[in-house]
Amino acid sequence: MSVDAKGIPGLPDLTHPQELLQFGTQLLQGSLLLVFIIIALGIAIALISFSLRRYPTEQAVFFGQWSIRYTQLLQGLQHLALILILLLTGFFLCSTLSNRYHYWEQAKVAQVAASVAGDKLEQIAPQVRYITEEPYVYNTQVNGKIVKVNDKQKVTRYLTLASSQIEVKIDQSVDVQNRSSIYQTDYTANYKVINELSNINSFFLEVPPPNGFSVLNDYKVERDSTRLKQTNNDNYSFPFRLEPGQETNFKVTYKATGGPRWVYSASNQLLSQFRLVAIANFSNADFASGIIPDNIKSDGKSTEFTWIFADNGSVKNPFGVFTSTKPISKTGIIPRLLLLAPALFLWWLLLLYLSLPITLKDVTIAGGIFFACLLTLTYMTRVINAEFAWMIIALILLVLTYGLGGNRRFSVAAIICTIAGVILPVFGLLIPFTGLTLSIAGLLSTAWLAVLHWYGWYNLRKES
Repeated sequence: MSVDAKGIPGLPDLTHPQELLQFGTQLLQGSLLLVFIIIALGIAIALISFSLRRYPTEQAVFFGQWSIRYTQLLQGLQHLALILILLLTGFFLCSTLSNRYHYWEQAKVAQVAASVAGDKLEQIAPQVRYITEEPYVYNTQVNGKIVKVNDKQKVTRYLTLASSQIEVKIDQSVDVQNRSSIYQTDYTANYKVINELSNINSFFLEVPPPNGFSVLNDYKVERDSTRLKQTNNDNYSFPFRLEPGQETNFKVTYKATGGPRWVYSASNQLLSQFRLVAIANFSNADFASGIIPDNIKSDGKSTEFTWIFADNGSVKNPFGVFTSTKPISKTGIIPRLLLLAPALFLWWLLLLYLSLPITLKDVTIAGGIFFACLLTLTYMTRVINAEFAWMIIALILLVLTYGLGGNRRFSVAAIICTIAGVILPVFGLLIPFTGLTLSIAGLLSTAWLAVLHWYGWYNLRKES
């Protein structure tokens, strides 16, 4: 995977030691502040009670009321402290998972992008070059006077190819040296050159091998079945003579390895009597650069693409074959869900507190189940569909939540709270209809609380 893929900037990640130490320091400071407030409140009550010692009746009333309130406050603070601990722990857990999942998604996208936009084999169209003399006029100064001079200069011009008949066979090898794929090509091209000039008979055929190759074998250039020799290994310019009005044929063959695209670049030349046949001997082959072939044939094992330009065609972008990949969709959904998970957990706890008598043990177990389900969902979505994975996890969550109540009516209430507070919101964040699903979950939650507390259709007070 690409090393350039990074996590979400500014998001806490507990896999980073500095952030972990910073989080521990802030948590310790917050805990000390909370303990100080509780002790200060207890000392204040004791001092007020001591100041009323001369008035036993008022002291008894005051101390009795505030001792009860202080005890209730301590009990409420226990629940609040536990919920805060679960929320903070869950938030940093989810942020770390979100960061890791985002890193994994971006690395996957970068890997797929590299497979279609990385190295490529690019064959440049050959050129027939010649040198001619053309009139050249310039001014110079002689004895203090401006003199116009008529001279000649040598310039390079190019002759248009009369015909191009090209066939390339492409085989694909995957997972080679940590690359997505490489192409092994067998290239054969026949070019016709006609000398339509009247006073030029000396030319150079420039036919370089493809750019981006890692291995080049059997490179050969022939003229009328006679092989042309290179002057040196890196010189792909072949001189030849052709009298005016005559024609000749060149054949270029080679085998090259590179990847993972093969394209033909016309270099802004006019393509006359041009035919390119690219045979891709692998699946998922597609044409590159949006240049639509004139004919596509496929037999399941290979695909044949044919481009034909009969008379003076011009193509600006290189065109050819690449391996298509399935589009990567639904990225960023799991990281968004994980960042919103603490809010969903708080909403679920609020529904449970307003519906059932909840103990500290129940809150702890519910928190563990909730974040364990999200952790399971995070890693299951790497191998199966997210919606299907959540359906499986939701069934397990409902079975576990059924044991939250002491009897059947409490268990049904816990299941309703779980459906409205967890299952529907999480499912809504996984599908395109997020707003509609969250609205239904919110309506179900408020309707349940109204039925439970206002209308008394499902009275749990007698049961409790």
